[in-house]
Amino acid sequence: MHLFTTFILSVFVTIGLVPIFKRMAFRMHLVDEPDARKVHLLPMPRSGGISMAIGAFLPVLIWVPMDNMVRAIHLGCAIIVIFGIIDDIRTLKYSQKLMAQIAASLVVMLYGGVGICSLGEMLPDGMDLPQLISFPLTLVFIVGVTNAINLSDGLDGLAGGISMLSFVAIGFFAFRVDNMTIAVMSVAVAGAILGFLRYNTHPAVVFMGDTGSQMLGFLCVVFTLVLTQANTPYSQITPLFLIGFPILDTLTVMVERIAKGGSPFKPDKNHFHHRLMKLGLYHSEAVLTIYLIQALFISCAFFFRFYSNWTNLALFSGLAFFIILLFHLARQTGFKFRSEVTAKGKKQLSVLALLAGERFSIRFFFKMLKWGLSGMMILQCLMPSQMPFYLSASGAVFAALIAVTRFFRIKNRGMLLRTMIYLTIPFLIYISNKNVADWVTEQVAMLNVIGFVGLVFCVIGVLNLTKRTKGFKFNPLDFLIFVVIIVFPNLPSIHLGNLGLKAMIAKSLILFFSYDVLMGELRKEYNFIDVSLMAVFLTIAARGFL
Repeated sequence: MHLFTTFILSVFVTIGLVPIFKRMAFRMHLVDEPDARKVHLLPMPRSGGISMAIGAFLPVLIWVPMDNMVRAIHLGCAIIVIFGIIDDIRTLKYSQKLMAQIAASLVVMLYGGVGICSLGEMLPDGMDLPQLISFPLTLVFIVGVTNAINLSDGLDGLAGGISMLSFVAIGFFAFRVDNMTIAVMSVAVAGAILGFLRYNTHPAVVFMGDTGSQMLGFLCVVFTLVLTQANTPYSQITPLFLIGFPILDTLTVMVERIAKGGSPFKPDKNHFHHRLMKLGLYHSEAVLTIYLIQALFISCAFFFRFYSNWTNLALFSGLAFFIILLFHLARQTGFKFRSEVTAKGKKQLSVLALLAGERFSIRFFFKMLKWGLSGMMILQCLMPSQMPFYLSASGAVFAALIAVTRFFRIKNRGMLLRTMIYLTIPFLIYISNKNVADWVTEQVAMLNVIGFVGLVFCVIGVLNLTKRTKGFKFNPLDFLIFVVIIVFPNLPSIHLGNLGLKAMIAKSLILFFSYDVLMGELRKEYNFIDVSLMAVFLTIAARGFL
């Protein structure tokens, strides 16, 4: 199947459609008004869900063969999207939304055969759940998760980001068991989310609305059930981890509302993302924290996917209890991530007074990016057993050019530096993986891979925490680069001295992207880039001539 093509098509279809529907949003009354559980103060267009729906299902219609299950998913999702659009326009009653969700669930259950039939060893050997239990359990689970992701849509990029993590994991799990239908559909949805996040990352210019959040929740739960209830080696409890944070957040909030004697469906500001902001985190930091929690759940799904259902259930319960306990202790003790000014005007320091209040976070990621990128480039220069003459000669010429531009104090030399970088990196990565020196052990090779992963995290950290209004900006091309970075690496196929083309392309793109972000943040102050690149080029030259 065309996994990569599907991903790219869904990304760019969504990127192209979001501005179109955004302009139409106010005329169509697709506007999100502030309410008790929202943090935005002004009306916002919420037409992003329509763009995501089209972006996700266009490649699916092209490449996924039709069967009853696929048709049922299409029909069920169409019901969710249509009623979601109506809800975004005129705000349906909760009972009306619930009926639409039940109708969509019944379509995939009765026509598509989706259901919770097996609980593995949690039932007597060879026994499936009776239909009397299986049917309502499946219905409640699908409707519950659909609403869980809908309720988690409270901060810019939050519902989209955690859903994307889930769909990427579902696609990976499906690919490993040759369920290419679910793999392609998951990749298509993940691509649509990425295209939408181009406009929804804080500060957002458009929201997905109930159309998008309900669609993501519905597709996520259906895909996980199809994947884990089929004849696969995965634990039937895996969906709890793959969906993860939205389930925990929704159950916690609803239990608290019931305990206080209120309606479990009445909106408030007691969701985990609200609590993180009350603890002093910035908007982007609260979102990033929840991304990390969701990534933790998904990591557990990966590492424990072949373990027993009892083990997975105990692990999920323990992890959920630990997260709830941390939030409870923070609230009980009055813990704050940032310093506050008391009535006497004295500043009381907290754990993140330096980390956040003094901008330590951005400085940390920025310095790690600067020195980590330089270190990784030097390492690539040292890994080949022999440096070819053409590359060494180029290194000497480039080092001389940098020296000349510095001597004559040429300020606008960014294009020249970028040209040198783009010409050098592909050849350097190719040579460093083709002829590996004897001193490069398996451990060194693994550290090299970890270093590239670290660069990706540093780039993400810089882009999420920077508050500069100028410098590096995302555009569709940058998203394409980032997509390739994520999709191309195939770590299980990486072997010392015999890296595949995909991994080499991914490494090159990571270095390209890192330099783009670094140069954007430096704001044409290229002294550090000059010195670090001279060190790289001189090392390349020395390796060839000595």
